[in-house]
Amino acid sequence: MVKLRIAPALAIASVIVLMNGQSTPSTVLLSLAKTDHTVSVVDPATLKVLARMPSGPDPHEVIADADGKLAYISNYGGPGGAYNTISVVDIREYKALDPIDLGVLRGAHGLAFVGGKLWFTAETNKVIGRYDPATKRVDWVLGTGQNRTHMIFVSEDLKRIITSNVTSATISIIDRIRRQGPVGPPLDDWDETVVPVGRGSEGFDISPDGRQIWVANAQDGTISVIDAGEKKVVDTLNANVRGANRLKFTPDGSLVLVSTLGGPDLVVLAAQTRREVKRVRIGRGAAGIQMQPDGSRAYVSCTPDNYVAVIDLKMLEVAGHIDTGRQPDGLAWVVRH
Repeated sequence: MVKLRIAPALAIASVIVLMNGQSTPSTVLLSLAKTDHTVSVVDPATLKVLARMPSGPDPHEVIADADGKLAYISNYGGPGGAYNTISVVDIREYKALDPIDLGVLRGAHGLAFVGGKLWFTAETNKVIGRYDPATKRVDWVLGTGQNRTHMIFVSEDLKRIITSNVTSATISIIDRIRRQGPVGPPLDDWDETVVPVGRGSEGFDISPDGRQIWVANAQDGTISVIDAGEKKVVDTLNANVRGANRLKFTPDGSLVLVSTLGGPDLVVLAAQTRREVKRVRIGRGAAGIQMQPDGSRAYVSCTPDNYVAVIDLKMLEVAGHIDTGRQPDGLAWVVRH
Protein backbone atom coordinates (compact mmCIF):
# COMPACT_ATOMS: atom_id res chain seq x y z
CA MET A 1 0.00 0.00 0.00
CA VAL A 2 1.34 3.43 -0.98
CA LYS A 3 1.02 6.23 1.57
CA LEU A 4 2.25 9.68 0.69
CA ARG A 5 2.94 12.48 3.16
CA ILE A 6 3.66 16.14 2.50
CA ALA A 7 5.69 18.21 4.96
CA PRO A 8 3.45 20.57 6.97
CA ALA A 9 5.46 23.59 5.85
CA LEU A 10 4.39 22.99 2.27
CA ALA A 11 0.70 23.20 3.14
CA ILE A 12 0.97 26.88 4.03
CA ALA A 13 2.88 27.92 0.93
CA SER A 14 0.84 29.93 -1.56
CA VAL A 15 2.02 27.77 -4.47
CA ILE A 16 4.12 24.62 -4.65
CA VAL A 17 5.63 24.12 -8.08
CA LEU A 18 6.31 20.87 -9.91
CA MET A 19 8.89 18.55 -8.43
CA ASN A 20 12.32 18.72 -10.13
CA GLY A 21 12.47 16.64 -13.29
CA GLN A 22 8.75 15.86 -13.17
CA SER A 23 6.96 16.28 -16.49
CA THR A 24 3.49 17.76 -16.55
CA PRO A 25 0.89 14.99 -16.95
CA SER A 26 -2.04 15.52 -19.32
CA THR A 27 -4.47 14.12 -16.75
CA VAL A 28 -4.60 15.17 -13.11
CA LEU A 29 -6.78 14.80 -10.03
CA LEU A 30 -7.81 17.86 -8.02
CA SER A 31 -8.43 17.56 -4.29
CA LEU A 32 -9.69 20.24 -1.90
CA ALA A 33 -8.60 20.58 1.73
CA LYS A 34 -11.23 22.45 3.74
CA THR A 35 -9.10 23.24 6.80
CA ASP A 36 -6.00 24.25 4.84
CA HIS A 37 -7.99 26.23 2.24
CA THR A 38 -6.00 24.64 -0.58
CA VAL A 39 -6.47 22.68 -3.77
CA SER A 40 -3.88 20.01 -4.61
CA VAL A 41 -2.96 18.83 -8.09
CA VAL A 42 -2.21 15.09 -8.07
CA ASP A 43 -0.58 12.94 -10.73
CA PRO A 44 -2.86 9.84 -10.82
CA ALA A 45 -0.08 7.71 -12.32
CA THR A 46 2.31 8.21 -9.38
CA LEU A 47 -0.18 9.40 -6.72
CA LYS A 48 2.18 12.31 -6.05
CA VAL A 49 1.07 15.85 -5.24
CA LEU A 50 2.49 18.14 -7.92
CA ALA A 51 1.29 21.49 -6.59
CA ARG A 52 -0.94 23.18 -4.05
CA MET A 53 -2.71 26.50 -4.47
CA PRO A 54 -5.03 28.63 -2.36
CA SER A 55 -8.67 27.59 -2.78
CA GLY A 56 -10.37 30.49 -1.04
CA PRO A 57 -12.32 30.13 2.21
CA ASP A 58 -14.34 27.00 3.08
CA PRO A 59 -13.85 25.12 -0.22
CA HIS A 60 -16.42 22.37 -0.83
CA GLU A 61 -16.67 21.41 -4.52
CA VAL A 62 -14.32 21.78 -7.49
CA ILE A 63 -14.78 21.44 -11.25
CA ALA A 64 -12.54 22.14 -14.26
CA ASP A 65 -13.39 23.74 -17.59
CA ALA A 66 -13.48 21.74 -20.80
CA ASP A 67 -9.89 22.64 -21.75
CA GLY A 68 -8.43 21.64 -18.41
CA LYS A 69 -7.01 25.13 -17.94
CA LEU A 70 -9.09 26.62 -15.13
CA ALA A 71 -10.68 25.09 -12.07
CA TYR A 72 -13.57 26.60 -10.14
CA ILE A 73 -14.05 26.09 -6.39
CA SER A 74 -17.23 26.83 -4.46
CA ASN A 75 -16.67 28.81 -1.24
CA TYR A 76 -19.61 27.67 0.82
CA GLY A 77 -19.46 29.46 4.18
CA GLY A 78 -21.42 26.92 6.16
CA PRO A 79 -23.44 26.31 8.09
CA GLY A 80 -25.81 28.76 6.48
CA GLY A 81 -23.93 29.46 3.25
CA ALA A 82 -22.42 32.83 4.20
CA TYR A 83 -19.94 33.36 1.35
CA ASN A 84 -20.65 34.76 -2.10
CA THR A 85 -17.57 33.74 -4.10
CA ILE A 86 -16.31 31.02 -6.37
CA SER A 87 -12.52 30.78 -6.41
CA VAL A 88 -10.62 30.31 -9.67
CA VAL A 89 -7.20 28.66 -10.15
CA ASP A 90 -5.06 28.17 -13.23
CA ILE A 91 -4.17 24.48 -13.24
CA ARG A 92 -1.61 24.83 -16.02
CA GLU A 93 0.35 27.67 -14.43
CA TYR A 94 -0.43 26.58 -10.85
CA LYS A 95 -1.65 29.95 -9.61
CA ALA A 96 -4.73 31.43 -8.02
CA LEU A 97 -6.72 34.00 -10.01
CA ASP A 98 -9.27 36.59 -8.94
CA PRO A 99 -12.40 34.96 -7.47
CA ILE A 100 -15.86 35.31 -8.99
CA ASP A 101 -18.05 37.70 -7.02
CA LEU A 102 -21.62 36.36 -6.99
CA GLY A 103 -23.09 39.50 -5.48
CA VAL A 104 -26.24 38.71 -3.54
CA LEU A 105 -26.00 34.98 -4.31
CA ARG A 106 -24.61 33.13 -1.30
CA GLY A 107 -23.76 29.59 -0.28
CA ALA A 108 -22.38 28.39 -3.61
CA HIS A 109 -21.93 24.63 -3.48
CA GLY A 110 -22.61 22.22 -6.34
CA LEU A 111 -20.76 22.88 -9.61
CA ALA A 112 -20.91 21.73 -13.24
CA PHE A 113 -19.11 22.99 -16.34
CA VAL A 114 -21.19 22.37 -19.47
CA GLY A 115 -21.62 24.25 -22.73
CA GLY A 116 -18.69 26.53 -22.01
CA LYS A 117 -20.29 27.89 -18.85
CA LEU A 118 -20.12 27.29 -15.11
CA TRP A 119 -23.34 26.15 -13.43
CA PHE A 120 -23.71 26.37 -9.65
CA THR A 121 -26.14 26.14 -6.77
CA ALA A 122 -26.61 29.00 -4.31
CA GLU A 123 -28.15 27.41 -1.24
CA THR A 124 -28.97 30.55 0.71
CA ASN A 125 -31.01 31.95 -2.19
CA LYS A 126 -32.59 28.61 -3.18
CA VAL A 127 -31.43 29.03 -6.77
CA ILE A 128 -29.19 27.63 -9.47
CA GLY A 129 -27.10 30.03 -11.53
CA ARG A 130 -24.87 30.15 -14.57
CA TYR A 131 -21.62 32.07 -14.98
CA ASP A 132 -20.16 32.96 -18.37
CA PRO A 133 -16.32 33.02 -18.28
CA ALA A 134 -16.26 35.00 -21.55
CA THR A 135 -18.27 37.94 -20.23
CA LYS A 136 -17.29 37.38 -16.58
CA ARG A 137 -20.83 37.69 -15.32
CA VAL A 138 -23.69 35.59 -13.99
CA ASP A 139 -26.03 35.53 -16.99
CA TRP A 140 -28.87 33.32 -15.76
CA VAL A 141 -30.56 32.37 -12.47
CA LEU A 142 -33.49 30.04 -11.77
CA GLY A 143 -35.20 29.49 -8.42
CA THR A 144 -35.93 25.96 -7.25
CA GLY A 145 -38.29 26.80 -4.38
CA GLN A 146 -36.54 24.08 -2.37
CA ASN A 147 -34.47 24.27 0.80
CA ARG A 148 -30.70 23.71 0.61
CA THR A 149 -30.39 23.16 -3.12
CA HIS A 150 -27.00 21.47 -2.84
CA MET A 151 -25.58 19.39 -5.71
CA ILE A 152 -26.16 19.89 -9.44
CA PHE A 153 -26.08 17.92 -12.70
CA VAL A 154 -26.42 19.52 -16.14
CA SER A 155 -26.87 17.36 -19.24
CA GLU A 156 -24.46 17.85 -22.14
CA ASP A 157 -27.31 18.93 -24.43
CA LEU A 158 -28.34 21.56 -21.84
CA LYS A 159 -31.90 20.24 -21.80
CA ARG A 160 -31.99 18.87 -18.23
CA ILE A 161 -30.78 20.07 -14.84
CA ILE A 162 -31.02 17.96 -11.69
CA THR A 163 -30.44 19.17 -8.13
CA SER A 164 -30.62 17.60 -4.69
CA ASN A 165 -32.44 19.63 -2.03
CA VAL A 166 -31.22 18.44 1.35
CA THR A 167 -33.64 19.95 3.84
CA SER A 168 -36.68 19.66 1.59
CA ALA A 169 -35.86 15.95 1.08
CA THR A 170 -36.43 16.27 -2.66
CA ILE A 171 -34.80 16.02 -6.07
CA SER A 172 -35.60 18.69 -8.67
CA ILE A 173 -35.70 17.57 -12.31
CA ILE A 174 -35.76 20.70 -14.45
CA ASP A 175 -36.33 20.30 -18.19
CA ARG A 176 -35.94 22.93 -20.89
CA ILE A 177 -39.00 23.18 -23.11
CA ARG A 178 -40.36 25.37 -25.89
CA ARG A 179 -43.46 27.25 -24.78
CA GLN A 180 -45.76 29.33 -26.94
CA GLY A 181 -46.35 32.79 -25.55
CA PRO A 182 -49.42 34.95 -26.19
CA VAL A 183 -47.64 36.55 -29.16
CA GLY A 184 -44.57 35.89 -31.24
CA PRO A 185 -42.58 32.67 -31.75
CA PRO A 186 -42.15 29.95 -29.08
CA LEU A 187 -39.63 30.70 -26.35
CA ASP A 188 -37.38 28.57 -24.16
CA ASP A 189 -38.80 27.86 -20.72
CA TRP A 190 -38.14 25.47 -17.85
CA ASP A 191 -40.45 22.92 -16.19
CA GLU A 192 -39.52 21.71 -12.71
CA THR A 193 -40.69 18.37 -11.34
CA VAL A 194 -40.10 18.01 -7.60
CA VAL A 195 -39.62 14.37 -6.59
CA PRO A 196 -39.93 13.55 -2.86
CA VAL A 197 -37.18 11.21 -1.67
CA GLY A 198 -35.70 10.47 1.77
CA ARG A 199 -34.57 12.85 4.49
CA GLY A 200 -31.17 14.43 4.01
CA SER A 201 -31.02 13.86 0.24
CA GLU A 202 -27.60 15.14 -0.76
CA GLY A 203 -25.33 12.95 -2.87
CA PHE A 204 -26.83 11.66 -6.12
CA ASP A 205 -25.75 10.37 -9.51
CA ILE A 206 -27.25 9.51 -12.88
CA SER A 207 -26.64 6.04 -14.31
CA PRO A 208 -24.38 6.06 -17.40
CA ASP A 209 -27.34 5.13 -19.61
CA GLY A 210 -29.29 8.09 -18.24
CA ARG A 211 -32.27 6.01 -17.17
CA GLN A 212 -31.97 6.17 -13.40
CA ILE A 213 -31.13 8.69 -10.70
CA TRP A 214 -29.88 7.24 -7.41
CA VAL A 215 -30.08 9.44 -4.32
CA ALA A 216 -28.39 8.83 -0.95
CA ASN A 217 -30.58 9.95 1.96
CA ALA A 218 -28.25 10.71 4.86
CA GLN A 219 -30.82 10.94 7.64
CA ASP A 220 -32.85 7.89 6.61
CA GLY A 221 -29.89 5.72 5.65
CA THR A 222 -31.77 4.79 2.47
CA ILE A 223 -31.21 5.16 -1.26
CA SER A 224 -34.00 6.34 -3.55
CA VAL A 225 -34.00 5.04 -7.13
CA ILE A 226 -35.76 7.40 -9.55
CA ASP A 227 -36.89 6.53 -13.06
CA ALA A 228 -35.46 9.49 -14.98
CA GLY A 229 -38.09 9.26 -17.71
CA GLU A 230 -41.10 8.85 -15.45
CA LYS A 231 -39.66 11.28 -12.87
CA LYS A 232 -40.76 9.18 -9.91
CA VAL A 233 -39.24 6.94 -7.24
CA VAL A 234 -39.45 3.30 -8.29
CA ASP A 235 -37.52 1.75 -5.39
CA THR A 236 -36.20 2.63 -1.94
CA LEU A 237 -33.19 0.62 -0.75
CA ASN A 238 -32.66 0.04 2.96
CA ALA A 239 -28.93 0.39 2.47
CA ASN A 240 -27.90 1.44 6.01
CA VAL A 241 -25.94 4.47 4.79
CA ARG A 242 -26.77 6.98 7.53
CA GLY A 243 -24.57 10.02 7.17
CA ALA A 244 -24.28 9.39 3.43
CA ASN A 245 -22.42 12.21 1.71
CA ARG A 246 -21.81 11.23 -1.93
CA LEU A 247 -23.00 8.54 -4.33
CA LYS A 248 -21.34 7.63 -7.64
CA PHE A 249 -21.80 5.03 -10.39
CA THR A 250 -18.73 3.33 -11.79
CA PRO A 251 -18.16 4.31 -15.46
CA ASP A 252 -19.57 1.00 -16.73
CA GLY A 253 -22.68 1.41 -14.56
CA SER A 254 -22.25 -1.92 -12.79
CA LEU A 255 -21.51 -0.64 -9.28
CA VAL A 256 -22.62 2.23 -7.07
CA LEU A 257 -20.31 3.61 -4.38
CA VAL A 258 -21.67 5.48 -1.36
CA SER A 259 -19.50 7.42 1.08
CA THR A 260 -20.66 8.28 4.58
CA LEU A 261 -19.37 10.63 7.23
CA GLY A 262 -21.20 8.48 9.77
CA GLY A 263 -19.09 5.34 9.56
CA PRO A 264 -15.79 3.75 8.53
CA ASP A 265 -16.92 2.00 5.36
CA LEU A 266 -17.35 2.79 1.68
CA VAL A 267 -20.54 0.97 0.68
CA VAL A 268 -20.53 -0.83 -2.68
CA LEU A 269 -23.83 -1.83 -4.32
CA ALA A 270 -24.59 -3.78 -7.49
CA ALA A 271 -26.64 -1.52 -9.76
CA GLN A 272 -28.57 -4.33 -11.44
CA THR A 273 -29.60 -6.28 -8.33
CA ARG A 274 -29.59 -3.19 -6.07
CA ARG A 275 -27.95 -5.24 -3.35
CA GLU A 276 -24.84 -4.69 -1.28
CA VAL A 277 -21.65 -6.21 -2.67
CA LYS A 278 -19.13 -5.15 -0.07
CA ARG A 279 -18.21 -2.62 2.60
CA VAL A 280 -14.65 -1.39 2.21
CA ARG A 281 -13.02 -0.13 5.42
CA ILE A 282 -11.42 3.18 4.46
CA GLY A 283 -11.16 5.23 7.67
CA ARG A 284 -13.39 7.08 10.10
CA GLY A 285 -15.68 8.68 7.52
CA ALA A 286 -15.71 9.92 3.94
CA ALA A 287 -17.08 12.62 1.66
CA GLY A 288 -16.19 13.28 -2.00
CA ILE A 289 -15.90 10.48 -4.56
CA GLN A 290 -14.24 10.72 -7.98
CA MET A 291 -14.16 7.91 -10.54
CA GLN A 292 -11.20 7.38 -12.84
CA PRO A 293 -12.74 7.36 -16.34
CA ASP A 294 -11.17 4.01 -17.31
CA GLY A 295 -12.96 2.36 -14.39
CA SER A 296 -9.82 1.08 -12.69
CA ARG A 297 -9.89 3.28 -9.59
CA ALA A 298 -12.04 5.47 -7.40
CA TYR A 299 -10.75 8.25 -5.16
CA VAL A 300 -12.53 8.91 -1.87
CA SER A 301 -11.93 11.87 0.46
CA CYS A 302 -11.61 10.53 3.99
CA THR A 303 -12.28 13.85 5.68
CA PRO A 304 -11.66 12.92 9.35
CA ASP A 305 -8.45 11.07 8.47
CA ASN A 306 -6.88 13.80 6.30
CA TYR A 307 -6.19 11.62 3.26
CA VAL A 308 -7.73 10.55 -0.03
CA ALA A 309 -8.16 6.79 -0.28
CA VAL A 310 -7.40 5.12 -3.61
CA ILE A 311 -9.80 2.24 -4.31
CA ASP A 312 -8.97 -0.59 -6.71
CA LEU A 313 -12.37 -1.13 -8.39
CA LYS A 314 -11.49 -4.63 -9.60
CA MET A 315 -10.45 -5.95 -6.20
CA LEU A 316 -12.65 -3.52 -4.21
CA GLU A 317 -9.79 -2.82 -1.84
CA VAL A 318 -7.80 0.20 -0.68
CA ALA A 319 -4.74 0.47 -2.92
CA GLY A 320 -3.14 3.57 -1.40
CA HIS A 321 -3.53 6.93 0.29
CA ILE A 322 -2.72 10.48 -0.82
CA ASP A 323 -2.13 13.31 1.63
CA THR A 324 -3.72 16.38 0.03
CA GLY A 325 -4.23 18.38 3.23
CA ARG A 326 -6.50 18.56 6.23
CA GLN A 327 -10.18 17.66 5.79
CA PRO A 328 -10.24 16.69 2.10
CA ASP A 329 -13.63 16.92 0.43
CA GLY A 330 -14.35 17.86 -3.21
CA LEU A 331 -12.52 16.06 -6.01
CA ALA A 332 -12.34 16.59 -9.77
CA TRP A 333 -10.80 14.78 -12.75
CA VAL A 334 -9.05 17.00 -15.28
CA VAL A 335 -7.86 16.32 -18.83
CA ARG A 336 -5.55 19.11 -19.96
CA HIS A 337 -5.60 19.79 -23.72
